[in-house]
Amino acid sequence: NMNFFPGIWWSLPLVLVWATPPVTSSWWYMGAVGSSRVMCDNVPGLVSRQRQLCRRHPEAMLSIGRGVAAWTAECQHQFRRHRWDCNALERGQRLLGRVLLRSSRESAFVHAISSAGVVFAITRACSQGELKSCSCDPKKKGSAKDSKGHFDWGGCSDNIDYGIKFARAFVDAKERKGKDARALMNLHNNRAGRKAVKRFLKQECKCHGVSGSCTLRTCWLAMADFRKTGDYLWKKYNGAIQVVMNQDGTGFTVANKKFKMPTKNDLVYFESSPDYCIRDRDVGSLGTAGRVCNQTSRGMDSCEVMCCGRGYDTSRVSRMTKCECKFHWCCAVRCQDCLEVVDIHTCKAPKSAGWISRT
Repeated sequence: NMNFFPGIWWSLPLVLVWATPPVTSSWWYMGAVGSSRVMCDNVPGLVSRQRQLCRRHPEAMLSIGRGVAAWTAECQHQFRRHRWDCNALERGQRLLGRVLLRSSRESAFVHAISSAGVVFAITRACSQGELKSCSCDPKKKGSAKDSKGHFDWGGCSDNIDYGIKFARAFVDAKERKGKDARALMNLHNNRAGRKAVKRFLKQECKCHGVSGSCTLRTCWLAMADFRKTGDYLWKKYNGAIQVVMNQDGTGFTVANKKFKMPTKNDLVYFESSPDYCIRDRDVGSLGTAGRVCNQTSRGMDSCEVMCCGRGYDTSRVSRMTKCECKFHWCCAVRCQDCLEVVDIHTCKAPKSAGWISRT
């Protein structure tokens, strides 16, 4: 069913395509279902550099499709307790694109995590031999030394430098055609996302020797789980720095002189975020009506904060859970199925629950 993925490509920050393409031409759909045929010439909104890369590396486009799925899931995980929950689609409405049209902290995070997702997916594809243009890191050969002594490079080190190079060429191509403040902001946040993946590259080793002693070691570099990148960028989102464009238009400076200048690892934004309390198509907000809230929390997921002071409804539901779990030697855990009755709290809708219409 082609309608299963409406608007994903359209709203993708990889290229920031703002026109509505026919769903049947979406290469993201092809990537999602694993087709090897990528119709680069029919992908709407690509700039010439991106189209060239697509034709030259069609198999990489399929990897990017998997990267899209990874960063979207991670974004939704990180924002699961917030008013805006990174939900890209709702009944065919392409809301993520509206969020990205603003220069808010949410837009900064989406650009960073999506750029990171491309790096992760391309690098993983290199290591798994799925791409003709790359393989394991060719620089990790021979012998080397670390704090534990000498070791030999072996196995397959993740070729993170190639992943970053490809992601920079493809993701940044659209932004490099623009000279405005948003393009500058997006390029900065794209780079922060790429750097975040490399930050968690770790050395793994296998010992060789009598009784498993480490007289000889073989080591390789491997990316950490993508969750580490997501957690790191989430912290950067919470500490994102508001900036303003320089007068000469070549860079930006902090909006509040009390704050330090952002580093290359920090996320930056220009506009304050809307509150996302109500359904507002212009800002890409679904509102929080119907969202599950935590009655006992004092955080962002509390009913007071999530429901924006509108109150909440409580419903009692029954569900099956695992209970009375016991450990049996060796080595199994056996549980009983128990019926549990719980209260679910959901935010009330405002008196006017429709979309805000700005005129």
